Amino acid sequence: MTLSITTSTLADGVVEVSPSGEIDVENAYEIREAVAAQLGDPQLARIELNLQAVTFIDSVGISALVAAFQLAAVSEVKLIVTQPSRFAHRQLWVTGLLGLFGNPQPFDDGAESERPAFSA
Repeated sequence: MTLSITTSTLADGVVEVSPSGEIDVENAYEIREAVAAQLGDPQLARIELNLQAVTFIDSVGISALVAAFQLAAVSEVKLIVTQPSRFAHRQLWVTGLLGLFGNPQPFDDGAESERPAFSA
């Protein structure tokens, strides 16, 4: 699967960058470039990296997220992750980076609600 990235402008100087697909060694640089492309706007206050549609992310992809965070910080723009897929959330948790990206909760794809509840 390839990676596609869409950007949209939200209210109050917020831009949402939404990658979809796999973020790996082949395309991780695209995340950094997508963030860098937004940093020229003087009205920009925050970038929300919506990882809801990310199906896979490897260590190079995680490194690209950190590089994008640092690039935004140099421009005094806050970068947070929103709605990470369960896979992306797990990778950020395992690497200890959830706090860096605003402690996002995993996107609820409904899989949890389909499981029977545990009763004591």
